[in-house]
Amino acid sequence: MSIRIGIANDVRLATEVLLRVVEGDTRLSVAWTAIDGAEALRLCSEQPVDLVLMDLKMPNMDGVEATRRIMATCPCPILIVTSTIDGHLDMVYQALGFGALDVTTTPVVGDNRIADSGNALQSKIHGLCKAHGAEPLARRPLPAAVSCQGEVAQAGPSIVLIGASTGGPAVIMGILSTLPANFPAAIVIAQHIDPEFVQGLAEWLGGHSRNPIKLAEAGERISAGSVYVAASDRNLIMSAPDRLDYTDEPKGSFYKPCINALFTSAARQCGKNSAAMLLTGMGSDGAEGLLALKQAGIATVAQDEQSCVVYGMPRAAAALGAAALIATPGDISDFLIHKFIGITQHG
Repeated sequence: MSIRIGIANDVRLATEVLLRVVEGDTRLSVAWTAIDGAEALRLCSEQPVDLVLMDLKMPNMDGVEATRRIMATCPCPILIVTSTIDGHLDMVYQALGFGALDVTTTPVVGDNRIADSGNALQSKIHGLCKAHGAEPLARRPLPAAVSCQGEVAQAGPSIVLIGASTGGPAVIMGILSTLPANFPAAIVIAQHIDPEFVQGLAEWLGGHSRNPIKLAEAGERISAGSVYVAASDRNLIMSAPDRLDYTDEPKGSFYKPCINALFTSAARQCGKNSAAMLLTGMGSDGAEGLLALKQAGIATVAQDEQSCVVYGMPRAAAALGAAALIATPGDISDFLIHKFIGITQHG
């Protein structure tokens, strides 16, 4: 049985390219095409599909509003496919905040064939469909880092670890925007996102933060008051109490950065004056790592179900008993300010 795909794009050439990419894989089939978001909304309701390839800039109803309405009325996996993000970064991250699973660029045509990204897009479609259909909690042995419950973490600077996937950018932005300048902890973020868009993510978050934001570099020493975003072509880890690095382990993980890789490494390196947050997202990445952090004596928080776009990763964390606190994004902000500054915002 093939994976049914819907395509929403008002540019005829782009639609043709996407049709050729989908039809070039015998495991995929095109169920329908739509010329704007309004038609995509109607077709999602009338002819449900396994995944929608959604453009951003369209007449009548753009991809952001279509994503919002589809996820509110007839939820369906959505991949944003756009020719460029230049000039509309906000639209990309609004769509992700409304529940789009990921974002990628439209493949380029050359010499009557797909010149690039055709295979990459096919792989992304299969990966997203597989991950979206997976059980929320993968029942498998915990990694070695989780089993060292008696191990004492080294002393180090205060660190806030944040892991997120579907719907995460908007939640992270909301949390960062509430934190005062010169926040007395370093913040390290692992967000599942296509590698082509991670620099844009850092820039977009930077426009909403009082603290400087940058992509984490290999071997970089971290400092309080700065925010470090994991590049998404490798897995970010903590190699020392105040140092970041990259690794290709674990092999075979669909998403990079792998949140479990960051969290489990941090459980061995972070001082107990740190905290970790696992936010909205599908699947279970980060749940086992959050448990390792809790066992190491570090404060752990999972986002609550009502505020999640997809209650997958936080659900997995709650099922493992990995979260000491279940909270809304607003409560997470209050928790961080109270823990690291000693101020209670609301009573």
